Amino acid sequence: MKLKIKKGDMVKVITGESKGSQGKVLEVIPDANKALVEGCNLVSKATKPNAKNPNGGIIKKEAPIHISNLMVVDAKGNATRVGRRLNDKGKLVRYSKKSGEEIK
Repeated sequence: MKLKIKKGDMVKVITGESKGSQGKVLEVIPDANKALVEGCNLVSKATKPNAKNPNGGIIKKEAPIHISNLMVVDAKGNATRVGRRLNDKGKLVRYSKKSGEEIK
């Protein structure tokens, strides 16, 4: 299955604990159909002391969200479904089904 969300896209969470929040996609995990979204689905994780964090303790970290719970936000700021079509140069591009504009 072709994923319609890419790293760097602005997405909106449409269901779950973080419903309504928006963020940038940090990483896409195609094998599990999940994505990491900046500032969404935060979980508390206990860490041991290390060089980066000498005290250790509890940190907040993003957990993966299933792709079906995310919608791409187009240039106008609307959450939209994504389609694929050929542009005038003959290249396959993603576009917003709501506004019809190309998604960069």
